[in-house]
Amino acid sequence: MRKTSLLIMFCLAAPLSLQACAPKQQDRETLVASESAQLNAWFEQRFEETLSRSPMSQTSLGHKTQYDKLDDISQLALDETATLQQVWLDEMRRDFDIDRLDPQTKLSFKLFEFDIEDRLASHAQSQNAYVFQHMGGPHSNLPSFMINNHKIDTIEDARAYIARLNAFPQYLKQAQDRTNTQFENGVSLPKFVYAKLSQTSRNIISGAPFENPDEASEVKDSPLWNDFKTKLAALNLPQGEYDDLAAQAEAALRGPVQTAYTSLLSMFEIHSLQATSDDGVWKLPQTENYYAAQLKHYTTTDLSADEIHQIGLDEVARIQDQMRQIMTRLNFDGDLKNFFEFLRTDPQFIYSNDAQGRDAYIQDATQIINDMANRLDDLFITKPKADVRVKRVEAFREDTAFGAFYDPPALDGSRPGTYYINLKDVAEQPKYLQQALAYHEGIPGHHMQIALAMELADLPKFRTFGRHTAYIEGWALYAESVPAELGLYTDPYSEFGRLSMEIFRAARLVVDTGIHSKKWTRKQAVQYYLDNIPNPEGDIRAEIDRYIVWPGQATAYKIGMLKIQALRMKAEETLGENFNIAEFHDVILANGSMPLEILEQLVDDWIDTQETD
Repeated sequence: MRKTSLLIMFCLAAPLSLQACAPKQQDRETLVASESAQLNAWFEQRFEETLSRSPMSQTSLGHKTQYDKLDDISQLALDETATLQQVWLDEMRRDFDIDRLDPQTKLSFKLFEFDIEDRLASHAQSQNAYVFQHMGGPHSNLPSFMINNHKIDTIEDARAYIARLNAFPQYLKQAQDRTNTQFENGVSLPKFVYAKLSQTSRNIISGAPFENPDEASEVKDSPLWNDFKTKLAALNLPQGEYDDLAAQAEAALRGPVQTAYTSLLSMFEIHSLQATSDDGVWKLPQTENYYAAQLKHYTTTDLSADEIHQIGLDEVARIQDQMRQIMTRLNFDGDLKNFFEFLRTDPQFIYSNDAQGRDAYIQDATQIINDMANRLDDLFITKPKADVRVKRVEAFREDTAFGAFYDPPALDGSRPGTYYINLKDVAEQPKYLQQALAYHEGIPGHHMQIALAMELADLPKFRTFGRHTAYIEGWALYAESVPAELGLYTDPYSEFGRLSMEIFRAARLVVDTGIHSKKWTRKQAVQYYLDNIPNPEGDIRAEIDRYIVWPGQATAYKIGMLKIQALRMKAEETLGENFNIAEFHDVILANGSMPLEILEQLVDDWIDTQETD
C-alpha cells in the first residue's frame, strides 16, 4: 500500500512517546481527504478508460465520440478486458488503504472490488453463456441500438450511421465466431430457440430496400431503412444531398447488412439440425459450477439452488393465502385456479387488440405513472430529474422481446427514460396487471432508481451506472407495493394484480431452479405456472422460454425484494416512532446500486446513526 505519511513511518521505527507520534486529528482528516480524493480520481480514470473501449456505450450516454464505430466483441477483446480488470483490482488493493478513506469512498472501494471479482468470475464461466438468444443478443440488440440511440442531427451523424451499417458484418461475425467455438465445445441452445432467432433476423432484412415492390403490392420499409430515412428527412437537406446519403445507406443495407444476416441465418440453421430439446443448463459442460456462478452473479448471495427453490415454494404459498382473501372480498365462487381462469378469459380485463386499444393502454399507463410522480414527496426525499415515457416495443422485435422493460435516459437529457410495453397481443397485457407493471418499470420502480443513480453527482461514475440485478429488480418489485401505502391501487382487481406480479416473481424461484438444477422439462415448468399464477398462458410460455436461455436471472427479483423488505422491517422494529420511510428510501436509493450484503451493512449503519441521534 502507498505510504502517504512520513510521520507514521517514522513512528513505527523510533521509540518515541505515543503522544509525540500520534497524528493530530487535523492531520488525520487531511490524510483521509487526500487518499479519498486520489482514489476517486483513479475511479474516474478507470471509468473513462472503460468507456473509451466501447463506442456504443458512448453513444448510449449521449456522447458523439467514435460515433462511426461499433464495439469490438471478439473473444480476444473480452479476454483483454478481463485481464485489464484484474490489473485494476490488483492496483487498487496495492496502492490504496481502505482504512484511510472517508465512509463514502470506503464504500466505493468495496463496490469496485465486488464488481471486478464478479465480472472476472462471470468471464471464467462465459464459455457456457449463450451469445445469441431470442430475448436479445447481437442480432436484435444491434439494430435496436441504431434505432433508439444513434441520433442524426447533422450530415456527419448520417455518415456515421452509414459507417456503422457497413460495420455490421464485422460486429456480427465476432459474435458468430464465439458461437461457433461454443458449439464445437458442446454448447448449443435448445432446439426451439433457433426458429425464434431466425425469425427476428429475417425481420431485420425484410421489406425495402431488401425487397422490390411489384405492380400488385407495396413493400413496407425495413426497420433500419425506415429509421434512417425518417431521421435524415428531419434535417431538411437539399434533395441532392438527401438522395446521395439515402443511396449510401441503401447500398450498406443491401450489401454488408444483408450479407451479415444471411450468414447468421445459415449458422442458425446448421446449429439447429444438431441441437437437442434439453432445456436446462445441466446439459452444458461444467454445468454445476456454471449455474452456481449464475445464481451468485444475479442474486449477489451464496444461496444454493435448493435454498432458492424452497424460498420460492414458501412465498408462493404465502401469497396465495393473500389472494384468497381478495377473492373473499369479491364474493367469488370458486377456488384459485377458477379465479385465475376468470382473469385470463373475461373480456373486462382486456383492451381491444387494435390501434385504438394499444393507444389507450399507453395513455392509461402514462397516467398511472404521472399520478404516482405527483405523490413522491410523501415517501421520498431524492427524486430523479429525467422524464419517463411509455413506448410500444418496435414491431421487428415484438415476437421475442420481453413483455415490458425499461431503457435508461441519456445523460445529456436528450432521451428520457423509456418504459417499453410489448403490445403485439394486447390480451397478454391485462388491465388488472397494468398498475403494478407501470409502477415496476416507471415510477417508483426502475426509472426512479436507475435515473436517480445516474444523476448522483458526488459518486464515482462506475457507481452511478452500477447494475446489480438483485438490487435493481428487487427495488422495482418492492416498488410495486409502495403505491399501496398511498391508496393508489384503484380496485380489488388491481390489488390482486399486484399480488399476481409478486407471485409471478416468487414462482420464478421455483421454475428457474427447477429447469436448471432439477431437470424440469419445459412442459413441467409451464404447468407449474398454470397451476399457481394467473398470468395468461401465452405470457407464461414466453416467460419459461426466457428462463431457459437466461439461467439464474429470474431469481434476482424476489431475492432482492425480500432483502429490502427485511431491512425495512428491521429498521421499523429497531427505531419505532423514529423510523422515517422517506429517509429509509433515501438510504436505499441515494447510494447507487450495490450487492445485497453491502446494502444491509449500509442500512445497519444508518439504523445505528438514528439510534445515537
